[in-house]
Amino acid sequence: MQTKIELAKGFEISRVITGLWQIADMERNGNTLDPVATSKFMAPYLEAGLTSFDMADHYGSSEIIAGTFKNSLENKDHVQLFTKWVPKPGKISRTDVREAIQTALARIQQPSIDLLQFHAWYYPDASWLDGLFYLKELQEEGLIKHIGVTNFDAAHLRIALASGIPIVSNQICHSLIDQRANGQMAAVCKQYNVKLLTFGTLAGGFLTDRWLGKPEPTNEELTTWSQMKYKRFIDTAGGWAPYQSLLLTVKKIADKHDASIANVASRFILEHPAVAAVIVGARLGESEHINDNRRMLDIKLDSEDIMAIKNAQQKLAAIPGDCGDEYRKPPFLTASGDLSDHLETIPKAFTPVKTGPNREQIFSGTAWEDFAGYCRAVKIGNTIHISGTTATHGSEMIGGDDPVAQTHFIIDKIEGVITSFGGTLADIVRTRIFVHQLDDWELVARTHGERFKGINPANTLVEAKLVGEGYKVEIEAEAIIL
Repeated sequence: MQTKIELAKGFEISRVITGLWQIADMERNGNTLDPVATSKFMAPYLEAGLTSFDMADHYGSSEIIAGTFKNSLENKDHVQLFTKWVPKPGKISRTDVREAIQTALARIQQPSIDLLQFHAWYYPDASWLDGLFYLKELQEEGLIKHIGVTNFDAAHLRIALASGIPIVSNQICHSLIDQRANGQMAAVCKQYNVKLLTFGTLAGGFLTDRWLGKPEPTNEELTTWSQMKYKRFIDTAGGWAPYQSLLLTVKKIADKHDASIANVASRFILEHPAVAAVIVGARLGESEHINDNRRMLDIKLDSEDIMAIKNAQQKLAAIPGDCGDEYRKPPFLTASGDLSDHLETIPKAFTPVKTGPNREQIFSGTAWEDFAGYCRAVKIGNTIHISGTTATHGSEMIGGDDPVAQTHFIIDKIEGVITSFGGTLADIVRTRIFVHQLDDWELVARTHGERFKGINPANTLVEAKLVGEGYKVEIEAEAIIL
Protein backbone atom coordinates (compact mmCIF):
# COMPACT_ATOMS: atom_id res chain seq x y z
CA MET A 1 0.00 0.00 0.00
CA GLN A 2 1.50 3.32 -1.10
CA THR A 3 0.35 5.90 1.43
CA LYS A 4 2.90 8.61 0.50
CA ILE A 5 4.17 10.24 -2.68
CA GLU A 6 6.93 12.75 -3.33
CA LEU A 7 5.29 15.93 -4.64
CA ALA A 8 8.63 17.73 -4.93
CA LYS A 9 12.18 16.85 -3.99
CA GLY A 10 12.20 16.08 -0.27
CA PHE A 11 8.49 16.89 0.10
CA GLU A 12 6.29 13.87 0.73
CA ILE A 13 2.53 14.07 1.09
CA SER A 14 -0.17 11.50 1.74
CA ARG A 15 -2.00 10.14 -1.30
CA VAL A 16 -5.28 10.89 0.44
CA ILE A 17 -5.44 14.53 1.50
CA THR A 18 -8.05 15.64 4.00
CA GLY A 19 -9.91 18.68 2.68
CA LEU A 20 -11.23 21.17 5.22
CA TRP A 21 -13.52 23.20 2.95
CA GLN A 22 -16.58 21.99 4.84
CA ILE A 23 -15.50 24.01 7.86
CA ALA A 24 -16.86 27.02 5.98
CA ASP A 25 -20.15 25.18 5.54
CA MET A 26 -20.20 24.25 9.23
CA GLU A 27 -19.69 27.91 10.14
CA ARG A 28 -22.04 29.48 7.59
CA ASN A 29 -24.75 30.21 10.18
CA GLY A 30 -22.45 32.58 11.99
CA ASN A 31 -20.99 30.24 14.59
CA THR A 32 -17.20 29.95 14.76
CA LEU A 33 -15.76 26.57 15.68
CA ASP A 34 -13.52 26.39 18.71
CA PRO A 35 -10.01 25.87 17.25
CA VAL A 36 -8.61 23.83 20.14
CA ALA A 37 -11.60 21.52 20.47
CA THR A 38 -12.03 21.09 16.72
CA SER A 39 -8.32 20.51 16.07
CA LYS A 40 -8.43 17.39 18.24
CA PHE A 41 -10.61 15.71 15.61
CA MET A 42 -7.62 15.86 13.23
CA ALA A 43 -5.54 13.48 15.35
CA PRO A 44 -7.17 10.25 14.09
CA TYR A 45 -6.30 11.24 10.51
CA LEU A 46 -2.65 11.62 11.43
CA GLU A 47 -2.68 8.31 13.32
CA ALA A 48 -4.07 6.63 10.19
CA GLY A 49 -1.23 7.99 8.05
CA LEU A 50 -3.37 10.70 6.41
CA THR A 51 -0.90 13.46 7.20
CA SER A 52 -1.79 16.15 4.66
CA PHE A 53 -4.56 18.72 5.09
CA ASP A 54 -5.91 21.21 2.56
CA MET A 55 -7.28 24.64 3.49
CA ALA A 56 -7.87 28.09 2.00
CA ASP A 57 -8.17 31.70 3.03
CA HIS A 58 -11.94 31.41 2.50
CA TYR A 59 -12.56 28.05 4.23
CA GLY A 60 -13.77 29.65 7.44
CA SER A 61 -11.46 28.93 10.40
CA SER A 62 -9.70 26.04 8.67
CA GLU A 63 -6.23 27.63 8.72
CA ILE A 64 -6.51 28.48 12.42
CA ILE A 65 -7.78 25.01 13.35
CA ALA A 66 -5.10 23.19 11.33
CA GLY A 67 -2.32 25.42 12.65
CA THR A 68 -3.50 24.82 16.19
CA PHE A 69 -3.36 21.09 15.58
CA LYS A 70 0.14 21.17 14.09
CA ASN A 71 1.44 23.22 17.02
CA SER A 72 0.06 20.64 19.45
CA LEU A 73 2.38 17.98 18.02
CA GLU A 74 5.82 17.13 19.32
CA ASN A 75 7.06 16.51 15.77
CA LYS A 76 5.46 19.13 13.53
CA ASP A 77 7.13 17.71 10.40
CA HIS A 78 4.70 14.78 10.48
CA VAL A 79 1.92 17.05 9.16
CA GLN A 80 1.74 18.96 5.88
CA LEU A 81 -0.55 21.98 5.69
CA PHE A 82 -1.64 23.31 2.31
CA THR A 83 -3.53 26.54 1.90
CA LYS A 84 -4.70 28.79 -0.92
CA TRP A 85 -4.66 32.45 -1.70
CA VAL A 86 -7.62 33.56 -3.81
CA PRO A 87 -7.24 37.30 -4.47
CA LYS A 88 -9.97 39.38 -6.06
CA PRO A 89 -9.48 39.99 -9.80
CA GLY A 90 -7.52 43.11 -10.68
CA LYS A 91 -4.01 44.43 -10.27
CA ILE A 92 -1.75 42.63 -7.77
CA SER A 93 1.13 44.45 -6.11
CA ARG A 94 4.14 43.06 -4.32
CA THR A 95 2.67 44.51 -1.10
CA ASP A 96 -0.64 42.72 -1.69
CA VAL A 97 1.13 39.38 -1.97
CA ARG A 98 3.28 39.88 1.10
CA GLU A 99 0.30 40.92 3.21
CA ALA A 100 -1.71 37.89 2.07
CA ILE A 101 1.08 35.47 2.93
CA GLN A 102 1.76 37.11 6.28
CA THR A 103 -1.95 36.82 7.08
CA ALA A 104 -1.91 33.12 6.20
CA LEU A 105 1.21 32.54 8.29
CA ALA A 106 -0.42 34.25 11.25
CA ARG A 107 -3.55 32.12 10.90
CA ILE A 108 -1.71 28.80 10.60
CA GLN A 109 0.81 29.95 13.24
CA GLN A 110 3.82 28.65 11.31
CA PRO A 111 7.09 30.24 10.08
CA SER A 112 6.50 29.02 6.52
CA ILE A 113 3.71 27.56 4.37
CA ASP A 114 4.27 23.98 3.20
CA LEU A 115 2.31 24.50 -0.04
CA LEU A 116 0.74 27.80 -1.09
CA GLN A 117 -1.77 27.39 -3.93
CA PHE A 118 -2.72 30.42 -6.03
CA HIS A 119 -6.02 30.97 -7.84
CA ALA A 120 -6.54 33.39 -10.76
CA TRP A 121 -9.99 34.55 -11.84
CA TYR A 122 -9.29 36.39 -15.07
CA TYR A 123 -6.47 35.50 -17.45
CA PRO A 124 -6.81 38.40 -19.96
CA ASP A 125 -5.39 40.63 -17.22
CA ALA A 126 -1.79 39.48 -16.79
CA SER A 127 -1.80 40.56 -13.13
CA TRP A 128 -2.17 36.87 -12.26
CA LEU A 129 1.39 36.40 -13.46
CA ASP A 130 2.56 39.27 -11.25
CA GLY A 131 1.04 37.40 -8.32
CA LEU A 132 3.01 34.27 -9.14
CA PHE A 133 6.27 36.14 -9.70
CA TYR A 134 5.88 37.82 -6.30
CA LEU A 135 5.07 34.49 -4.65
CA LYS A 136 8.29 33.14 -6.12
CA GLU A 137 10.16 35.98 -4.41
CA LEU A 138 8.60 35.06 -1.07
CA GLN A 139 9.51 31.42 -1.65
CA GLU A 140 13.11 32.53 -2.10
CA GLU A 141 12.81 34.39 1.23
CA GLY A 142 11.68 31.18 2.92
CA LEU A 143 8.08 32.18 3.72
CA ILE A 144 6.75 29.57 1.29
CA LYS A 145 8.25 26.11 0.83
CA HIS A 146 6.41 25.13 -2.35
CA ILE A 147 4.14 26.91 -4.85
CA GLY A 148 1.06 25.32 -6.35
CA VAL A 149 -1.93 26.61 -8.25
CA THR A 150 -5.58 25.76 -8.07
CA ASN A 151 -8.17 25.51 -10.83
CA PHE A 152 -5.71 26.48 -13.56
CA ASP A 153 -6.45 25.32 -17.08
CA ALA A 154 -3.76 23.66 -19.18
CA ALA A 155 -2.88 26.76 -21.21
CA HIS A 156 -2.20 28.98 -18.23
CA LEU A 157 -0.43 26.32 -16.23
CA ARG A 158 1.85 26.04 -19.27
CA ILE A 159 2.39 29.80 -19.45
CA ALA A 160 3.40 29.98 -15.78
CA LEU A 161 5.74 26.99 -15.94
CA ALA A 162 7.38 28.11 -19.19
CA SER A 163 7.94 31.52 -17.59
CA GLY A 164 9.98 30.04 -14.77
CA ILE A 165 7.43 29.77 -11.95
CA PRO A 166 8.40 26.62 -9.92
CA ILE A 167 4.90 25.18 -9.66
CA VAL A 168 4.74 21.66 -8.22
CA SER A 169 0.99 21.02 -8.30
CA ASN A 170 -2.37 22.07 -9.71
CA GLN A 171 -5.46 21.41 -7.61
CA ILE A 172 -8.43 20.68 -9.87
CA CYS A 173 -11.79 18.97 -9.98
CA HIS A 174 -11.45 15.42 -11.34
CA SER A 175 -13.76 12.46 -10.89
CA LEU A 176 -15.53 9.64 -12.69
CA ILE A 177 -18.01 12.31 -13.82
CA ASP A 178 -15.50 15.04 -14.65
CA GLN A 179 -12.74 13.78 -16.96
CA ARG A 180 -11.36 17.12 -18.21
CA ALA A 181 -7.95 16.36 -16.69
CA ASN A 182 -7.42 13.63 -19.30
CA GLY A 183 -7.04 16.23 -22.06
CA GLN A 184 -4.43 18.95 -22.48
CA MET A 185 -3.84 19.03 -18.71
CA ALA A 186 -2.32 15.56 -18.73
CA ALA A 187 0.06 16.55 -21.53
CA VAL A 188 1.25 19.72 -19.74
CA CYS A 189 1.77 17.81 -16.49
CA LYS A 190 3.87 15.20 -18.28
CA GLN A 191 5.96 17.78 -20.16
CA TYR A 192 6.70 19.91 -17.09
CA ASN A 193 6.60 17.22 -14.37
CA VAL A 194 3.73 18.75 -12.42
CA LYS A 195 1.31 16.72 -10.32
CA LEU A 196 -2.44 17.05 -9.82
CA LEU A 197 -4.21 17.23 -6.47
CA THR A 198 -7.81 16.36 -7.23
CA PHE A 199 -10.92 17.44 -5.41
CA GLY A 200 -14.54 16.59 -6.18
CA THR A 201 -13.44 12.97 -6.49
CA LEU A 202 -16.56 11.84 -4.64
CA ALA A 203 -18.68 14.60 -6.21
CA GLY A 204 -19.92 15.96 -2.91
CA GLY A 205 -20.91 12.47 -1.78
CA PHE A 206 -22.80 11.58 -4.96
CA LEU A 207 -20.16 8.96 -5.84
CA THR A 208 -20.93 6.84 -2.78
CA ASP A 209 -23.21 3.92 -1.92
CA ARG A 210 -25.67 6.34 -0.34
CA TRP A 211 -27.07 7.48 -3.70
CA LEU A 212 -27.21 4.16 -5.56
CA GLY A 213 -30.75 3.52 -6.76
CA LYS A 214 -32.10 6.66 -5.12
CA PRO A 215 -34.54 9.01 -6.87
CA GLU A 216 -33.23 12.32 -8.14
CA PRO A 217 -33.31 14.92 -5.31
CA THR A 218 -34.98 18.28 -5.64
CA ASN A 219 -32.94 21.42 -5.12
CA GLU A 220 -34.60 21.85 -1.73
CA GLU A 221 -33.34 18.42 -0.65
CA LEU A 222 -29.68 19.33 -1.27
CA THR A 223 -28.37 20.17 2.19
CA THR A 224 -24.74 21.22 1.62
CA TRP A 225 -22.87 23.54 -0.75
CA SER A 226 -20.99 20.51 -2.09
CA GLN A 227 -24.24 18.73 -2.99
CA MET A 228 -25.57 21.85 -4.72
CA LYS A 229 -22.37 22.16 -6.71
CA TYR A 230 -21.90 18.57 -7.83
CA LYS A 231 -25.54 18.05 -8.71
CA ARG A 232 -24.83 20.64 -11.42
CA PHE A 233 -21.97 18.45 -12.66
CA ILE A 234 -24.33 15.45 -12.84
CA ASP A 235 -26.92 17.49 -14.75
CA THR A 236 -24.27 18.77 -17.18
CA ALA A 237 -22.93 15.23 -17.68
CA GLY A 238 -26.30 14.01 -18.94
CA GLY A 239 -28.47 13.76 -15.89
CA TRP A 240 -29.57 11.23 -13.31
CA ALA A 241 -29.98 8.15 -15.54
CA PRO A 242 -26.41 7.87 -16.91
CA TYR A 243 -25.07 8.83 -13.48
CA GLN A 244 -27.03 5.98 -11.87
CA SER A 245 -25.77 3.61 -14.57
CA LEU A 246 -22.21 4.62 -13.70
CA LEU A 247 -22.89 4.07 -9.98
CA LEU A 248 -24.23 0.58 -10.67
CA THR A 249 -21.10 -0.35 -12.62
CA VAL A 250 -18.84 0.95 -9.86
CA LYS A 251 -20.90 -0.90 -7.24
CA LYS A 252 -20.28 -4.23 -9.00
CA ILE A 253 -16.54 -3.55 -9.02
CA ALA A 254 -16.64 -2.44 -5.38
CA ASP A 255 -18.37 -5.68 -4.37
CA LYS A 256 -15.71 -7.66 -6.23
CA HIS A 257 -13.01 -5.98 -4.10
CA ASP A 258 -15.05 -5.99 -0.86
CA ALA A 259 -14.93 -2.21 -0.96
CA SER A 260 -17.26 0.78 -1.29
CA ILE A 261 -18.24 2.87 -4.30
CA ALA A 262 -16.24 5.72 -2.77
CA ASN A 263 -13.16 3.48 -2.57
CA VAL A 264 -13.32 2.53 -6.23
CA ALA A 265 -14.20 6.04 -7.41
CA SER A 266 -11.13 7.47 -5.68
CA ARG A 267 -8.85 4.57 -6.59
CA PHE A 268 -9.68 5.02 -10.28
CA ILE A 269 -8.56 8.67 -10.11
CA LEU A 270 -5.33 7.69 -8.35
CA GLU A 271 -4.51 5.48 -11.36
CA HIS A 272 -4.06 8.63 -13.48
CA PRO A 273 -0.28 9.06 -13.94
CA ALA A 274 -0.44 12.80 -13.24
CA VAL A 275 -2.46 12.50 -10.04
CA ALA A 276 -0.42 12.63 -6.85
CA ALA A 277 -3.34 12.57 -4.43
CA VAL A 278 -7.08 12.80 -4.06
CA ILE A 279 -8.63 15.27 -1.64
CA VAL A 280 -11.52 13.95 0.42
CA GLY A 281 -13.55 16.43 2.43
CA ALA A 282 -14.12 15.99 6.14
CA ARG A 283 -16.67 17.44 8.53
CA LEU A 284 -14.42 17.36 11.59
CA GLY A 285 -16.20 15.86 14.55
CA GLU A 286 -19.36 15.12 12.57
CA SER A 287 -18.57 12.66 9.79
CA GLU A 288 -15.38 10.62 9.76
CA HIS A 289 -14.51 8.14 6.99
CA ILE A 290 -10.88 7.57 7.90
CA ASN A 291 -10.78 3.79 7.56
CA ASP A 292 -12.76 3.94 4.33
CA ASN A 293 -10.36 6.54 2.94
CA ARG A 294 -7.39 4.31 3.73
CA ARG A 295 -9.14 1.33 2.21
CA MET A 296 -8.89 2.82 -1.29
CA LEU A 297 -5.11 2.57 -1.11
CA ASP A 298 -5.33 -1.23 -0.76
CA ILE A 299 -7.44 -1.74 -3.88
CA LYS A 300 -5.81 -2.94 -7.09
CA LEU A 301 -8.08 -2.35 -10.06
CA ASP A 302 -7.46 -4.78 -12.90
CA SER A 303 -7.81 -4.08 -16.61
CA GLU A 304 -11.34 -5.49 -16.63
CA ASP A 305 -12.38 -3.08 -13.85
CA ILE A 306 -10.90 -0.10 -15.63
CA MET A 307 -12.49 -0.98 -18.95
CA ALA A 308 -15.91 -1.42 -17.32
CA ILE A 309 -15.69 2.05 -15.75
CA LYS A 310 -14.55 3.63 -19.01
CA ASN A 311 -17.45 2.01 -20.86
CA ALA A 312 -19.89 3.41 -18.28
CA GLN A 313 -18.31 6.84 -18.66
CA GLN A 314 -19.06 6.75 -22.38
CA LYS A 315 -22.74 7.23 -21.52
CA LEU A 316 -21.93 10.55 -19.85
CA ALA A 317 -21.68 13.85 -21.67
CA ALA A 318 -18.29 15.53 -21.37
CA ILE A 319 -18.02 18.41 -18.92
CA PRO A 320 -17.36 21.38 -21.22
CA GLY A 321 -14.12 23.32 -21.36
CA ASP A 322 -10.88 22.78 -19.51
CA CYS A 323 -10.05 22.39 -15.84
CA GLY A 324 -11.19 25.34 -13.76
CA ASP A 325 -13.49 26.75 -16.43
CA GLU A 326 -16.45 26.32 -14.07
CA TYR A 327 -15.12 29.40 -12.24
CA ARG A 328 -14.55 31.51 -15.36
CA LYS A 329 -17.21 30.90 -17.97
CA PRO A 330 -20.70 29.41 -18.42
CA PRO A 331 -21.92 26.97 -17.41
CA PHE A 332 -20.81 28.06 -13.93
CA LEU A 333 -20.74 24.75 -12.07
CA THR A 334 -20.69 26.34 -8.64
CA ALA A 335 -23.04 25.92 -5.70
CA SER A 336 -25.01 29.01 -6.77
CA GLY A 337 -24.77 28.37 -10.51
CA ASP A 338 -22.96 31.67 -11.06
CA LEU A 339 -20.10 33.63 -9.48
CA SER A 340 -22.30 35.69 -7.17
CA ASP A 341 -20.96 33.95 -4.08
CA HIS A 342 -17.37 34.52 -5.22
CA LEU A 343 -17.11 37.86 -7.03
CA GLU A 344 -18.82 41.21 -7.35
CA THR A 345 -17.15 42.35 -10.56
CA ILE A 346 -14.12 41.79 -12.80
CA PRO A 347 -12.16 44.96 -13.63
CA LYS A 348 -11.07 45.61 -17.20
CA ALA A 349 -7.53 44.59 -18.08
CA PHE A 350 -6.79 48.01 -19.64
CA THR A 351 -8.25 51.50 -19.44
CA PRO A 352 -9.10 53.00 -22.86
CA VAL A 353 -8.10 56.64 -23.38
CA LYS A 354 -10.36 58.89 -25.47
CA THR A 355 -8.14 60.60 -28.05
CA GLY A 356 -10.74 61.98 -30.46
CA PRO A 357 -14.47 62.43 -31.05
CA ASN A 358 -14.82 58.83 -32.24
CA ARG A 359 -11.44 57.43 -31.26
CA GLU A 360 -10.11 55.55 -28.23
CA GLN A 361 -6.67 54.03 -27.61
CA ILE A 362 -5.16 51.50 -25.22
CA PHE A 363 -1.56 51.62 -24.03
CA SER A 364 -0.19 48.55 -22.27
CA GLY A 365 2.86 50.33 -20.88
CA THR A 366 5.67 48.47 -22.61
CA ALA A 367 8.85 50.41 -23.33
CA TRP A 368 8.47 49.69 -27.03
CA GLU A 369 5.23 51.66 -27.29
CA ASP A 370 6.89 54.85 -26.11
CA PHE A 371 10.08 54.19 -28.07
CA ALA A 372 8.37 53.54 -31.40
CA GLY A 373 5.41 55.87 -30.97
CA TYR A 374 2.51 53.45 -31.17
CA CYS A 375 -0.24 52.06 -28.94
CA ARG A 376 -1.50 48.57 -28.17
CA ALA A 377 -4.82 49.20 -29.92
CA VAL A 378 -6.98 51.86 -31.55
CA LYS A 379 -10.78 51.83 -31.65
CA ILE A 380 -12.45 54.01 -34.27
CA GLY A 381 -16.21 53.75 -34.17
CA ASN A 382 -16.92 50.08 -33.74
CA THR A 383 -13.69 48.87 -35.37
CA ILE A 384 -10.64 47.86 -33.32
CA HIS A 385 -7.10 47.61 -34.73
CA ILE A 386 -4.66 45.72 -32.46
CA SER A 387 -0.92 46.13 -32.98
CA GLY A 388 1.40 43.21 -33.50
CA THR A 389 1.50 41.61 -30.06
CA THR A 390 4.31 39.56 -28.56
CA ALA A 391 4.48 37.66 -25.28
CA THR A 392 5.63 40.70 -23.34
CA HIS A 393 4.44 41.75 -19.89
CA GLY A 394 6.11 44.91 -18.63
CA SER A 395 9.79 44.27 -19.21
CA GLU A 396 9.43 40.47 -19.10
CA MET A 397 9.18 38.00 -21.96
CA ILE A 398 6.52 35.45 -21.02
CA GLY A 399 6.43 31.80 -22.03
CA GLY A 400 10.16 31.08 -22.25
CA ASP A 401 11.05 29.00 -25.31
CA ASP A 402 7.61 27.37 -25.49
CA PRO A 403 5.82 28.65 -28.63
CA VAL A 404 2.48 27.34 -27.39
CA ALA A 405 2.82 29.25 -24.11
CA GLN A 406 3.81 32.43 -25.95
CA THR A 407 0.82 32.11 -28.31
CA HIS A 408 -1.65 31.59 -25.48
CA PHE A 409 -0.32 34.63 -23.63
CA ILE A 410 -0.52 36.78 -26.76
CA ILE A 411 -4.14 35.81 -27.34
CA ASP A 412 -4.89 36.57 -23.67
CA LYS A 413 -3.41 40.03 -24.19
CA ILE A 414 -5.50 40.54 -27.33
CA GLU A 415 -8.58 39.38 -25.43
CA GLY A 416 -7.78 41.83 -22.64
CA VAL A 417 -7.76 44.66 -25.18
CA ILE A 418 -11.01 43.58 -26.86
CA THR A 419 -12.89 43.15 -23.58
CA SER A 420 -11.62 46.50 -22.30
CA PHE A 421 -13.27 48.10 -25.34
CA GLY A 422 -16.49 46.23 -24.54
CA GLY A 423 -16.16 43.32 -26.98
CA THR A 424 -15.14 39.68 -26.91
CA LEU A 425 -12.82 37.40 -28.85
CA ALA A 426 -15.84 36.51 -30.99
CA ASP A 427 -15.72 40.05 -32.43
CA ILE A 428 -12.33 39.43 -34.06
CA VAL A 429 -12.61 39.22 -37.85
CA ARG A 430 -8.94 38.93 -38.85
CA THR A 431 -5.65 37.74 -37.33
CA ARG A 432 -2.16 37.83 -38.79
CA ILE A 433 0.48 35.53 -37.33
CA PHE A 434 4.24 35.96 -37.72
CA VAL A 435 6.47 33.09 -36.57
CA HIS A 436 10.19 33.58 -36.08
CA GLN A 437 10.98 30.04 -37.24
CA LEU A 438 8.79 28.13 -39.64
CA ASP A 439 9.38 24.96 -37.60
CA ASP A 440 7.00 26.41 -34.98
CA TRP A 441 4.15 27.14 -37.36
CA GLU A 442 2.07 24.04 -36.60
CA LEU A 443 2.22 24.42 -32.79
CA VAL A 444 1.28 28.09 -33.11
CA ALA A 445 -1.48 27.41 -35.63
CA ARG A 446 -2.99 24.66 -33.49
CA THR A 447 -3.01 26.96 -30.47
CA HIS A 448 -4.68 29.68 -32.52
CA GLY A 449 -7.22 27.08 -33.63
CA GLU A 450 -7.90 26.06 -30.03
CA ARG A 451 -8.56 29.62 -28.90
CA PHE A 452 -10.56 30.70 -31.97
CA LYS A 453 -12.60 27.52 -32.41
CA GLY A 454 -16.07 28.50 -33.58
CA ILE A 455 -14.97 32.10 -34.23
CA ASN A 456 -12.83 31.34 -37.27
CA PRO A 457 -11.54 34.79 -38.26
CA ALA A 458 -9.76 35.41 -41.54
CA ASN A 459 -6.12 34.53 -40.95
CA THR A 460 -2.63 34.76 -42.40
CA LEU A 461 0.47 33.00 -41.06
CA VAL A 462 3.95 33.78 -42.38
CA GLU A 463 7.57 33.38 -41.31
CA ALA A 464 9.21 36.65 -40.30
CA LYS A 465 12.33 37.53 -38.33
CA LEU A 466 10.93 39.08 -35.17
CA VAL A 467 12.47 41.96 -33.23
CA GLY A 468 13.57 40.95 -29.72
CA GLU A 469 15.59 37.94 -28.64
CA GLY A 470 13.58 34.86 -27.74
CA TYR A 471 10.27 35.88 -29.27
CA LYS A 472 8.80 33.04 -31.30
CA VAL A 473 5.49 34.51 -32.45
CA GLU A 474 3.73 37.85 -32.97
CA ILE A 475 0.02 38.32 -33.71
CA GLU A 476 -2.00 41.32 -34.81
CA ALA A 477 -5.79 41.43 -34.97
CA GLU A 478 -8.79 43.40 -36.14
CA ALA A 479 -12.25 43.32 -34.61
CA ILE A 480 -15.65 44.81 -35.29
CA ILE A 481 -18.05 45.20 -32.38
CA LEU A 482 -21.60 44.90 -33.71
